[in-house]
Amino acid sequence: MNMDIIIQPIYLVSAGLFILSLMWMNHPSTARRGVFAGVVGMLAAIGGTLLLPEVHQSSFFISYRWIGLALAIGFGLGIPLAMVPLTAVPQRTALSHAFGGLAAGLVGAAEFYLSATGNRATALSAFETSALVAEVLLGFLTFTGSLMAAGKLTEIIPTRPILYRGQNAINLSMLAVAIVAGVLLVINPSWWVLFPIIIVLALTFGVMLIIPIGGADMPTVIALLNAYAGLSAVAMGFVLDNKLLIAAGALDGSSGLILSIIMCKAMNRSFANVLFGGFGQVRARAGEAEHRTAKSASAEEAAQIMEAAQNVVIVPGYGMAVAQAQHRVRELFDELTKRGVNVKFAVHPVAGRMPGHMNVLLAEAEIPYDKLVEMEEINGELPQADVALVLGANDVVNPAARHDQSSPIYGMPIIDADKAKTVFVVKRSMNPGFAGIENELFFADNTLMLFGDAKAMIGSVVQALKE
Repeated sequence: MNMDIIIQPIYLVSAGLFILSLMWMNHPSTARRGVFAGVVGMLAAIGGTLLLPEVHQSSFFISYRWIGLALAIGFGLGIPLAMVPLTAVPQRTALSHAFGGLAAGLVGAAEFYLSATGNRATALSAFETSALVAEVLLGFLTFTGSLMAAGKLTEIIPTRPILYRGQNAINLSMLAVAIVAGVLLVINPSWWVLFPIIIVLALTFGVMLIIPIGGADMPTVIALLNAYAGLSAVAMGFVLDNKLLIAAGALDGSSGLILSIIMCKAMNRSFANVLFGGFGQVRARAGEAEHRTAKSASAEEAAQIMEAAQNVVIVPGYGMAVAQAQHRVRELFDELTKRGVNVKFAVHPVAGRMPGHMNVLLAEAEIPYDKLVEMEEINGELPQADVALVLGANDVVNPAARHDQSSPIYGMPIIDADKAKTVFVVKRSMNPGFAGIENELFFADNTLMLFGDAKAMIGSVVQALKE
């Protein structure tokens, strides 16, 4: 029986489910459906792959026993990774990209080894070798690059850019040598010694690509690494002659690239500036030139002003995520809404440590979807807002982005929180954000600082409202 009659329709259904998954995840109200579609699509893809005739061929060193063991290990690693708190989702996402890149790289290495030793059903053609080189290069650099990104997000590795003289030239030279080695391998596959050189250069380049990038650019980096992982899957699909891998990889790669473009636009940055700009270096000195005093307020004073307000805009940031304050924010939302106050949430595209970070946290607290307003829309309403409550956001509300041409964030679209009648900023200290610069908003005449942990401070405001 020709198994293609069964397998190809399964692959077609899987590809359709992947497309629907991406489409449904465009909106919070259909996101759960999108996740479910993606899971079902992947299960179908795995089931279809297990039906391939190659799975039963001992010459390929493949058996259901080894596949079952691999699935057990995958489940054993995946379940604990899925149970991390929402504040750890950015670094968990980076680890997922790392595993995806490693898988692609290992499959490429295995295919090259099988071909070199004559154990592959057919020798690799020039096109397949080209695809294999791209797969290995992208897969292994995604692996180490994603590990570095996860390290920066967890602050195991310094979040500031790590720079040295001639860094960009060295990095690009390393990539060029890997590409030249790949071209030579395509021309003459018998030069197998070039293959491990490509792997080592790819692993090293992944590290060197990420260390000069500051923590403020991690949302863009995560999206870009997602694109690399997708492209490596496309190349793997060509090597294995698997149409579903090509389709799924193309979806992954294109969505990651589009998201990277959106992130760069939201920060008014270019890809070159993100990858080679060393964003955040020498920024710590920016706040030393002038010493200003910020005004502070108590939770009770904040409660009184917000209770008397008609319109309140809440601007969530990474500080809310770290403190896991989203449920306290929901309590504040309920208390103000009961008093007839119109409350909205202003969500910046790069707030937090990954795209959609704030949306996920607010959705977990069951904040109504229609209360989450994008930056472009909410900025028109902020001059009429009585109160803007900034929860741990920093660079995305810094007015210096509008007028200070010497600032590293100059030109970056920001949420105009400073235009509200009264601004409350909840923050542990006056320390700068990831851009490493002082925030002018903290010293504005209409700003009052609420110093402390976001969860505890918002809890105190809620308690003051109840009393």
